[in-house]
Amino acid sequence: MSEHPVVLCDLDGVVWLAGTALPGAPEAVERLRSSGRRVLFVTNNSSATVATQVAALAAVGIPAAGDVVTSAAAAATLVVPGERVLVCGGIGVIEAMEQRRALVVDGSVPAAVDTVVVGFHRDFDYERMHVASRAVRAGARLVATNADATFPTPQGPIPGCGAILASVAVASGVEPVVAGKPNAPMVDAVAALLGCVVGELAGSLMVGDRIDTDGQFASALGGSFALVRTGVTSPGAHVAGDVAVTYDVADLAALVALLAE
Repeated sequence: MSEHPVVLCDLDGVVWLAGTALPGAPEAVERLRSSGRRVLFVTNNSSATVATQVAALAAVGIPAAGDVVTSAAAAATLVVPGERVLVCGGIGVIEAMEQRRALVVDGSVPAAVDTVVVGFHRDFDYERMHVASRAVRAGARLVATNADATFPTPQGPIPGCGAILASVAVASGVEPVVAGKPNAPMVDAVAALLGCVVGELAGSLMVGDRIDTDGQFASALGGSFALVRTGVTSPGAHVAGDVAVTYDVADLAALVALLAE
């Protein structure tokens, strides 16, 4: 337990794919917890509510009440209570905005929108891009839950929130503020859940499937990074960048076996 007392696990591509647990993942989480480590699930996926994420984890044998941090929650910290927010995202973003006591609006009056929040959702279309970008051009801030270009599925990567965000940003001509991994709002959200300051996370271990978000997030925490090859970064794929990879393993189960040695 003295090594990495806090383990932060990404969900998609690490624990599961499309809600189906990856082989050995539930048992690996249980082994981490049995060793005395605190395990949190830190996901850039903002489409579902926290309760839905917790229920889905329970369905695959992983209790997670109070242990899930989403990029929607991080994005909500960038919104002031009472602000008028246009959500270009899923129900998870709407939930986070309402919990922040923001007023979720439809964007029919662009000038009446204070902030546009973009998140991953599968029913994004031209009209949503038009309404969101029009509100930003009228003066609304542009906030994104994350900028991940792709999203891992059993059939391979599909366009992620970053692809949706890019269209709104280009159409509005405004650079977005991104809340999720690896950015400061997500760092602060993890520290707040653990009841500590960011500097106390230096011994943590972030487990993820992509260098540009999970690896950079580990660096932002001052912790270590474990790369698993079950998501966006496939087995054998070359890894480049300035992020130090402490562990490069096949999957979460292999990582836990290594830590136990």
